[in-house]
Formats: sequence, structure tokens, C-alpha cells
Amino acid sequence: MSTDGVTYNRQGAWLSVHSGKLASDFKVTLVNATQWQYYGTPNVGGTLKMTWNTSLVKAERVKVELWGYRETGEPYSDSWTPEWKYLYTLGRDLQNNGVFSFIPQPTEKPLSDWELGSVRVSSSTEPDGKWNVEAVWSEDHALAWHLEKSFRQDSAAWALDKCLKWDELERSLPNFLNETIDCPCTLAQARADTGRFQTDYGCDIEKGSVCTYHPGSVHCVRAIQASPKYAAGQQCCYDSTGTQVLTSDSIGGSTPDRGHDWGSPPYRKPPRVPGVSHWLYDVLSFYYCCLWSDNCRYYFTHRPSSDCRTYQAPKAGIAFGDPHFITFDGSNYTFNGKGEYHLVSAPEKGLHVQGRTERVKLENGSLATATRLSSVAMREKASDVIEVRLTGQDDRLEVLKNQEVLSFSQQSWMDLKGVFVFSSIPQNVTVMFPSGAGVEVRARGGAMATTVLLPREFTDQTLGLLGRMNDNPKDDLVSSNGEVIPSDQSGAETLFKFGAGWAITNETSLFTYDTEHLLNEYYFAPKHDPGFVPSFSVQEDPSDPLYGEMAKVCSGSWFCKYDTLTSRSLMMGHATWVSFQSHTAAVTDLKPVVSCGWLAPPRNGKKEGTRYLEGSKVTFSCNKGYVISGSEVRSCQKDGKWSGETTHCVSDNILGIVLGSVFASIALVSVIVAIVVNSRKQKRKATEMQVKGDL
Repeated sequence: MSTDGVTYNRQGAWLSVHSGKLASDFKVTLVNATQWQYYGTPNVGGTLKMTWNTSLVKAERVKVELWGYRETGEPYSDSWTPEWKYLYTLGRDLQNNGVFSFIPQPTEKPLSDWELGSVRVSSSTEPDGKWNVEAVWSEDHALAWHLEKSFRQDSAAWALDKCLKWDELERSLPNFLNETIDCPCTLAQARADTGRFQTDYGCDIEKGSVCTYHPGSVHCVRAIQASPKYAAGQQCCYDSTGTQVLTSDSIGGSTPDRGHDWGSPPYRKPPRVPGVSHWLYDVLSFYYCCLWSDNCRYYFTHRPSSDCRTYQAPKAGIAFGDPHFITFDGSNYTFNGKGEYHLVSAPEKGLHVQGRTERVKLENGSLATATRLSSVAMREKASDVIEVRLTGQDDRLEVLKNQEVLSFSQQSWMDLKGVFVFSSIPQNVTVMFPSGAGVEVRARGGAMATTVLLPREFTDQTLGLLGRMNDNPKDDLVSSNGEVIPSDQSGAETLFKFGAGWAITNETSLFTYDTEHLLNEYYFAPKHDPGFVPSFSVQEDPSDPLYGEMAKVCSGSWFCKYDTLTSRSLMMGHATWVSFQSHTAAVTDLKPVVSCGWLAPPRNGKKEGTRYLEGSKVTFSCNKGYVISGSEVRSCQKDGKWSGETTHCVSDNILGIVLGSVFASIALVSVIVAIVVNSRKQKRKATEMQVKGDL
């Protein structure tokens, strides 16, 4: 790497950052009040304004350039290539004061054909359009302000034409919808399934996002991994009741993406280019069809929401506190050995999660007869090795990639080799793998809690301290030699022996040994310390100074009481209680939910209710002049089917004709019956008279 383009005297690993995730101090900021994205639409015009951090461009005089992005060639072929190109300069020889304003002028073809781009600020001494110069960039954005006169004269007509051309293009491209992951059924599921879904920074309930592209939603998540063949993405949005919003019901509904917003390897190949491919195929088209014209029906034809009828929630196992374990199938036990152990071993899936435990230090500096998790290391197949360590400073966690420390000071997530790492605050780290496996590490109260989430594909694939995942808690605890420990024989000493058997080896270790302490106590020592014997039980003593507060903090939780007494710390006991409660809530959130699928309103009628889960009801009504045929109310049943019959709205006139025909038919039948009956009576009477005459 070089800072001057001449001397390449620097080397090391570096990370390309998604422009949308950069803090405003590190990019050109397009001032929202000037409405860059809508410039040229009705009632939008005037001066545009941008700002930047002057320290990022080391020059007294700067210039402002516009660069465009496009992808050319035959889609999904070798000729499909991306292109960034310098278009023109907006301002020259400007004072580097961090502010630039201008009034855009319509651009003529062929420049106006560039509809996506970015603004660059660089030194005035550099030639126009020169690559690889010290500069600061804006986010990618729709170049509405740059478009030709026809857009400003009739933006809706111009946008409709673009929308129709996009519709035609989409019909010629392969269908990617069948390979995208299904959305979770509820907001609770979406937020708990952190191994496969991550908060969409454009619609985040925690940050009070306005959800610009999904009005009516309060939170959206994106599938972390792109789909296998077409590198497509999935976005799922939810309203304030926690119900998934579908595009069939609302413009703010969930939408899949032909281009995954975060890209996918190989990143230089469309539609895998991070950010910009998504803009070209999914965002600009939304502008054309929905924001700049009223033609969303075209957009949602190709971007319909995925419902959750085939969604399968992951299963969660956790190690927390002094360490206590709750397996994927819900068994719980305590194993507080000292050493390094397999938390999850799934060789056929290539997933390995390992945990290191160390003795708890008491306030007086002595060591307790109990341990805690201090580090977790993990890898899937040939991915980077990620290790998360407890630093002991304000519960801060340190993240290492292949034994080197990562910094999350400028952004909250990193897309690495075969692994995605997210850390919004130093106390929380989430690690996600392509298989859908996720590992959440949380630090609180001087302890580390680690949750592993696994999709259903891991059924019967896991061993280790978090057990065998197969929906059968009776065979959760399988020893390293294949023996199943029956639940009625799982005493503390037996469980301690079971846990010791899952110690790793130096050859299988994923951990970093970068201090003398780690080398001596873990690398050059037995992976399970045979000389350490923990407290297998604790006694509650009402005379203990901790007893009264402990009762309030722990609310009857044995895990909390055990950790409070062994560590002599109410803070650690409370952290254990919080971890247990959080895990319980997550398991509840991830329980299977039955969905009956979307119900359409009847033609010439409407419906009330947009929730399609078990127990939900949808009510139908008809417009004036129509009456209901079928069920007025339908309920989602536990078998995943709707009750009642398909609802139709029938015209009053048609109904009258139908009823009149029915009544006429009944009258005609009555007449025929009367004639037949009367005829039979006459014949019978004639026969009787003939018989009498014969007599």
C-alpha cells in the first residue's frame, strides 16, 4: 500500500467498507434537506448542498467531481462487467472549507444515461478523473439532479418508461425467488435468528429509523448470506405489532433483492458488487415504479414478499455464568472445569466452536473454586478463525481474526473469508457462517455468555458440551467416546467427568496463545486441568451478608444463587440471571409458528386483517351493489389451512337473476309434479270405474 502513489512501503490486511455504513465524518454527506434523490420531481428544485470533513483531503484547494456506475454486457454471462467512470467536474479550485452548494443543470445524453453514481472531493492539483488519489466520496445515490430535461418536464412519464423497460428486462432474467431464504414469521423470530438475519441499517427499531423505503414498517432484517446461484438477497420487514408486512398488502412490505446489498464473492462480478448492484436492480427500479411514478404493481410483480410458510427457526444452545449449559434440545447442567473444550463439534458441516474457561477471581484477589468462559474460538470449513476474548475491562470483548486483533472503531460489521462478524458495542459480538450457524457472545457482570444458533440442517450433526441436536433431550449428553449419559445418572461428578472428556488438543485448538500466561496454563498444560476441583454444590446460609440481596437478585434461580455464592459477587449472579432469562425468551421467540399464507381480498370487495398466522382471522366485505358468496370470516387453523370457503363478491343483479332462475325452476318442477300426480289420479279413477263395471 502507498500513501503517495509512488512509494509502496506499507503492507498488511485491509478491509473494504460498504459506503452506506461509513460514519458521516468519513464521507461526503449529501444534505438531506436539499432532497438529492428527488431533484427534478414536482415541486423539488433549487440549490443542492454537500459537506465533508476537511481533514480527509490534505489540500487547500479542492474540486468536486461526479462519477457514474453501471454494469454492461449480457446478464449472468462472462461479458457482464461493472464500470466506474468519471463523468464531469461540478466545481474547480474551491476552498477546502467542507461545504459546497450548486444548482444542477439538466444533462444531455449520453451523460444522462448514467443514473447511479457518487460525488468525489479531491485536491485541485490532481488531473480530472484520475484514479487512486487521496479523496473522500459520497454514498452511492440515484442521480435525479443529473438527469435530462425530459425527466424534469414530466418526471412521472419518464419514470414510467424506465419502469416498463425494467419490467421487460426482469421478464428476460432468471427467476431467483425460489432460492432465497424464507422470512421469519414474526419480528421476535427475525431478531432472534441472528445466525441468518441481520438488522437492516435503513430500518432499525433500535435507532428509530424512519424506514424510508418501507413505510408502515418499524424494523427490517436482511439475510446475511447471498443465495447460492444468483447471489440474491432477502429483506423482511415488520410492523409495530410484530407482524410481517407483505407487498401484497402494503408498499412498505418485505422485498427480495436480485443483488444482495452486501454483495457476494467474487465481488467484482455483477450482480455481486456490494451496494451498487443492489442499487441498479432493486433500488433504482423502486424509484422508477414507486417513488417517481405510481406504478408499484410492476415492481411488486418481480419483488413479491416471501411469506413464512416454510420458514424453520434455528435451535439455540448456551454456555453462561459459572459455566452452566443449556443444550440445543433444552437439557441443562453445570460443568465448571478449567481448560479448553469443544462447545460444538459438527465435522460433517465443518463447524467447530471451542470455549476456554479460567478460574473466577474474587474481589480480594484470590481464586474461587469455580470457573467462567474467558474466550470462544470458531471456524467453519476453510473460513477465517474468529476468536472472542473477555478483556476484563468494563466487560469489553476483543475480537481476533486468525490471531490478529480486529478493530470495530469505524464500523460495526466485517465480511471476512467465510464468516461475517458484527459488533455494535464492545460488549456484544455476533459471528455468522454461510451454513446459517451463528454464535452470539455477550459480556456482562465480569462473565461471558455464548449462544450458538444452528439451522435444522444440523440435526444429528452435533456433539460437544452443547449436546446432540435432534429434538430428543434424553440423548443430549454424548461423551467423547460415544456413550450417552442417562438423565437419571447425571450427578455433578458424572457431569464433570463428561465435560472433561470434551477437552480439545493442541492439534485441534483454534485459540491464540499470545501471552506467557496462556502458554503456560493452556498450551503447555493439559487441556483439562486435572488438579482443579470445583465446588459441586453450595449452601445457602441466612446469616451470609449476601443472602438477603441474593434472594432479591436471583428470584429463585439456582444458577444465579450458585454463581453469586461461588464468586461472592452479586454482579456476576445477576449477569447469570439475565443471561438465563434472555436465553429463555429467545427460545420462546424461536418456537415454530404456523402460517396459512396470504389471503387475497375478493374482487369488488376488501378484507380486514393482514396477519396470517395460527389463530388470526381475516374478515371480508363487498363493495356497494355486491354481496358475499363464500365465507365472510376465515381463520388460520393449526394445520396451516384457512377455515371456510373462498370468498367472492357477487353482483346484486346477478344474484337476483340466479335466485329468479332458481325460483322459476322450482315453480316449473311444481307444475310438472302436479300434472303427473293429477294424471295418475285420473288413471286410477278410470281403472276403478272399469273394475266396478266388470263386476
